[in-house]
Amino acid sequence: MLPQQKQIRQMKQSPEFSEQTDVVLLTENGDGITTVTLNRPNQYNALSEQVLADMQLLLDQLSERHDIKVVIIASTGNAFCSGHDLKEMRATPNKDYYQDLFRRCSLMMMTMVRMPQTVITRVHGTATAAGCQLVANSDLAVASSTAQFAVSGVNLGLFCSTPGVALSRNLSRKRAYEMLMTGEFIDAPTALEYGLVNRVVAPESLDKTVMTLAQNIARKPAETLRLGKSLFYRQLEHSLEQAYRDAGEIMACNMMFEDAGEGIDAFIEKREPDWLNS
Repeated sequence: MLPQQKQIRQMKQSPEFSEQTDVVLLTENGDGITTVTLNRPNQYNALSEQVLADMQLLLDQLSERHDIKVVIIASTGNAFCSGHDLKEMRATPNKDYYQDLFRRCSLMMMTMVRMPQTVITRVHGTATAAGCQLVANSDLAVASSTAQFAVSGVNLGLFCSTPGVALSRNLSRKRAYEMLMTGEFIDAPTALEYGLVNRVVAPESLDKTVMTLAQNIARKPAETLRLGKSLFYRQLEHSLEQAYRDAGEIMACNMMFEDAGEGIDAFIEKREPDWLNS
């Protein structure tokens, strides 16, 4: 767990949660930072139906909070996340069930991208299949030097199709294709080289590095962060001309923000900005 965390049972505030309130934990770090922790260490933090439901509800709730600027996704135990719960999946060999399961997983992944907060994954162990997808799908990722990554479904006769969506949008096509087709693990330095993670640090420095990065972002004006994340992902889907047109319009709107004026004035006057809407 990250330092100075206080566990809160926000899950109990909603009747939509099951009685398994120990599956996913929500913690307040303070200063606009919150951590969502996968807590199934004995199952390598596999994304069961319950985990997906809890994660979706927590992310939806956090999306509505204007006081939260950064969401960290972490986990307990030796693995970051092993992907979907294969035993649970095999217990219901029904196409409709599988379609619904992957629909809900995809919705949760898209929520991470669409929510206004910056999402950082803290990877301390193995991240495989949909666990690797969580890393690729996050805005930023920091990994321990001992972490490993794979989309290894192909080794089981199950191509990692949905993880491939996030992977192919973060890595070069040939890197992503190789990982998807071989199912081989890559180590943390290779993940950094491929662009899957932003930073690789010693295990004992992981918490501090994640929190320093989160605090750096959380010190910025809230409105600017929300505007910037939305534009960043939207323009990626546009043509070059449309992307510049959209970005130019956003820049013009951003210039009208009180905090943009304060930030520019502070730069000119060689002082620290005093954000009005932090």
